[in-house]
Amino acid sequence: MLLLIGSAAALSQAAASGEVLSSADLCVTEGHVVAAAHGNLAVDAPKMRAYTKRLAADAAELRFTYLGPTGTQQALGSGRMREQLGLKLHAADPCNLIYVMWRIQPSAELVVSVKSNPGLHSSSECTNHGYQNIEPRMRGALPRLKPGDTHRLSAEMRGRRLTVLVDGMQAWQGEPDDSAAQLRGPAGVRSDNVHFEFELASSPGQDRQVCDNRSQGTD
Repeated sequence: MLLLIGSAAALSQAAASGEVLSSADLCVTEGHVVAAAHGNLAVDAPKMRAYTKRLAADAAELRFTYLGPTGTQQALGSGRMREQLGLKLHAADPCNLIYVMWRIQPSAELVVSVKSNPGLHSSSECTNHGYQNIEPRMRGALPRLKPGDTHRLSAEMRGRRLTVLVDGMQAWQGEPDDSAAQLRGPAGVRSDNVHFEFELASSPGQDRQVCDNRSQGTD
């Protein structure tokens, strides 16, 4: 228990020290991110995918206000309908990265998955293949989202250990395999069928100056 508390405290500190990013710091590869009140960003598109211009990040935090489902809904590549939002970590490219997703509908759950497609590097090559959910060593309860609710979703990789906090409380901890842990790339944000406002904070890292067109498309 003391180890879990210490890990959560360390992640809270890492997330708090992360720099809040502006729209200029994001490469939006699908959907739209627009300016909102109080310096926040907003999404009201059925699909949104974005990653930061930082070349590498081991920790990120999504601070968001849930505003409900989008007016227009769009199925995932698998054909499933899902309402979700979350973080990307170690996003080497759209085919190889780690997702930390807060699923809202049809069921509320926190799911961490690795998308692994060795040798493939663009969305047109891998489409929606290569996903594998990671079984956690521990899982906590999630609050039920209601329109107007504000929450924080934080994630950090330390070696192979991935820790996820919701509102500062430990919600998930597990270990992706070696190949996922060794991926290198920026953090990012993803949503499907969610209308929300947000801030994205990321651990410090070297910035790239331009967005990589190879990353355009659905991941």
